[in-house]
Amino acid sequence: MKGIIVAGLGGGSGKSVVAVGLVAHYAGQGKVVLPFKKGPDYIDAGWLSLAAGHSCFNLDPYLMERDDLLTSFRARAVQGDTIIVEGNRGLYDGVDAHGGYSTAELAKLLDMPVLLVVDCTKTTRTVAALVLGCKNLDPQVKIGGVVLNRIGSARHEAIVREAVETYAGLPVVGAFRRAKKDIFPMRHLGVTPFQEYDGAAEAIAELARTAATSLDMAAVDRLMVSLDFHGQEQPRPPRPVRPAVKVGVLRDAAFQFYYPENLRALEAEGAEVVEIDSLQAAALPPELDALYIGGGFPETSASLLAANTGFRAGVKAAAEAGLPIYAECGGLIYLGESIRLAHEDFPLVGVFPVRFSLEKRPQAHGYTILRALPNNPFYRDGTLIKGHEFRYSRVAAWSGQPDSLSLEMERGVGFMEGRDGLVYKNVLALYSHIHAVATREWAPALVAKAREFAAQQGDSRHLLA
Repeated sequence: MKGIIVAGLGGGSGKSVVAVGLVAHYAGQGKVVLPFKKGPDYIDAGWLSLAAGHSCFNLDPYLMERDDLLTSFRARAVQGDTIIVEGNRGLYDGVDAHGGYSTAELAKLLDMPVLLVVDCTKTTRTVAALVLGCKNLDPQVKIGGVVLNRIGSARHEAIVREAVETYAGLPVVGAFRRAKKDIFPMRHLGVTPFQEYDGAAEAIAELARTAATSLDMAAVDRLMVSLDFHGQEQPRPPRPVRPAVKVGVLRDAAFQFYYPENLRALEAEGAEVVEIDSLQAAALPPELDALYIGGGFPETSASLLAANTGFRAGVKAAAEAGLPIYAECGGLIYLGESIRLAHEDFPLVGVFPVRFSLEKRPQAHGYTILRALPNNPFYRDGTLIKGHEFRYSRVAAWSGQPDSLSLEMERGVGFMEGRDGLVYKNVLALYSHIHAVATREWAPALVAKAREFAAQQGDSRHLLA
């Protein structure tokens, strides 16, 4: 195995263009490429997974304990021969002035070199100063080479290349010319998920071609470090075999935000994951033992979600019947009464008496820490949960009381007044997203609740089906 970390000087520097291009290029050459995305991210990870042809996994030093992160990374990485890790924000940007949990800290933890992507718009020799600063700020971070992005001309490239190699002493291994339009489709929330873009396959092919023509691939190969985990992993004891329970997962254009580790954690606990299209399905599968509704963009599919009245009614009836349901962010919105978009209200499931609106500015953005209170169906009292929230939605009206919410915010915004977590029977809906590697209580709790529900139902569902 060989690998490298693709980092930038900041958000929008072009690291996703380079990372996805590299993944697509290597995958097109028949290599088994394992992509990873640093930090809490679904959209970039989705594009990386599309380029690779299989799941992209997340590495988050803030959410995950050090040993858990390394174990997860090694367990996934050994399945490939080329490892591409895309960083987030700027190389040294973390949660504090010391760069805690930054891409640089992840690079040191994984002992992998960095390929630094620099936006060269309207700059020449200053690029060398920026690169030199990154090189000298922390000598333990191994910056192997530089990619120049948004280069305007051959002369522009020649000047910047000479300056970087002369003053920063690092090789320039490629230059991407300024494009007339973004290769990734954009909207107010940032990059559009590939699931919503009809030209996604063409974009991936274009990025593979761009990487092949704009990068010195032999030089990139030489920068990659060999990864050898032999003898570092201890086999885990096999779990006791138990009958499988069925956990439905709404997965479509409206609900896309799922860490693959979360779904695999459910399977490891003995769940059969059943994917459901909430925009097209007439009803929930009749033999579900639990339902998991992740985040996404229900607002972009609001008219289709509202129009599927039978499916909405089925979800509400299942909640009334006690089906365990865990919902995050977009899933929380879906379980509300309605969402208002451009002065029009779109009806939703109505499990909770709450109406949402979509605002022009983010209403919450960042990591969260929540402490579980006694009145929730999945987490034990006092459980500490690390997650993240990123939303433009706002609670426009709610007939409930904040003290009924089941999670106390120690960091972040949450649903209302320092709380998150609406509860109704066996339903828990919250704004925070969690990662199963970080919140190890989540998958066992959801599957245990599913087994409990299945035992209560007995054979009655089979007789009614």
